[in-house]
Amino acid sequence: MAQFLVVGDATVDQMYFVDEFPEAGSEVVALRSTLAPGGSGGTVATVLARLGNSTRIATRVGTDAFADVALRNLTASGVDLSAVQRDPKLQTSNVTLLVTPDGQRTMLSSAGASRELDVALLPEADVAGCDAMVMSAYSLVAGKQQEYALAALDLAARSRLTTFVDLGTGAVNALGARLIDLVRGVDYLLMNEHELYEVTGLSTISAAVLHLRSLGIDNIVVKVGENGSILFTPEHSELVEAHPVAGVVDSTGAGDYYTAAFAHAVMDGYDLLTAARMANVAGALNTTSVGAQSVHLDVEQLEQVGADLAIVPA
Repeated sequence: MAQFLVVGDATVDQMYFVDEFPEAGSEVVALRSTLAPGGSGGTVATVLARLGNSTRIATRVGTDAFADVALRNLTASGVDLSAVQRDPKLQTSNVTLLVTPDGQRTMLSSAGASRELDVALLPEADVAGCDAMVMSAYSLVAGKQQEYALAALDLAARSRLTTFVDLGTGAVNALGARLIDLVRGVDYLLMNEHELYEVTGLSTISAAVLHLRSLGIDNIVVKVGENGSILFTPEHSELVEAHPVAGVVDSTGAGDYYTAAFAHAVMDGYDLLTAARMANVAGALNTTSVGAQSVHLDVEQLEQVGADLAIVPA
């Protein structure tokens, strides 16, 4: 298994399940609510560790009670927390989500301590000793966290780590096309269809991918929800069909499960098409339970996908 560094937020998700989204000034009663660990960085790191990888997360939390919740699954799954910073003043990042019966989400987020991730505490020797880095693009939005993220990307490039960057709607909305300038040198860029259009300013997948290719980004994964994902490499341009599930309960964290499983499979030696199929399985299974990190994938589940396809790691 590989040694991963994950750079991204570890948050608390406060989820409220409602029949419909409230109108301005109105009130709705939640059918139920939960408080659970979340965040792109926290979820990716948790899944990578559950799949047997040696995983360290670089993030910043507060000293409040939310910090214990945000780190709960990371701790339980054996993630190395030595690069986790503690902010003495700011609250741990948290997200409030309203979820409707069809799985649609509306989110209100508070960045809190995450945005103060201090580059002076970047563990350079530990980064250089890793095999791969997975970064959430939310880390690139602004402030000290952006400085940390850019320094980590530079160090990863100099140390020849394999790099994966996963875009996010919030990061894309904040930075637009400028985001691509920050991630041009990464090995694998992952995003959903909406994010692809927003960062390129184009309205078709083929035109948008060609634009990214012209900027030197060779390996692109576009997540297309219930249709699966599309893999673009110098050798492939292929839709990888979704893994069917009986019903979607909650899609929170599905994209992060996809990213973690894809990175795991690539670093474990699987070919890219199989990696995308394994990632589709992970993302789909995530939607069958409530909460960003509640589904416990194991490596045997994903390896069975490769075995069924008669493709084994190189």
